[in-house]
Amino acid sequence: MKARDFLWCAVNLVLDREEELNRLCPSCRAQAEEARCLCCGAPLDGVSVGQNASFDEERFERLKRGETG
Repeated sequence: MKARDFLWCAVNLVLDREEELNRLCPSCRAQAEEARCLCCGAPLDGVSVGQNASFDEERFERLKRGETG
């Protein structure tokens, strides 16, 4: 597959998800968009979901600006 094929697939996945959400009432849509544990379904309030805990944001910003120290 070429890069454009992967992009096409990704865009269509996003559009499919949006179509699914549009078929829900506002209350159910809000609940579907909440961050929840995949195992037990408990809300993940205040938890960084999908982020690498060891990622150094400050160092990343320095490197992005071209600083080496």
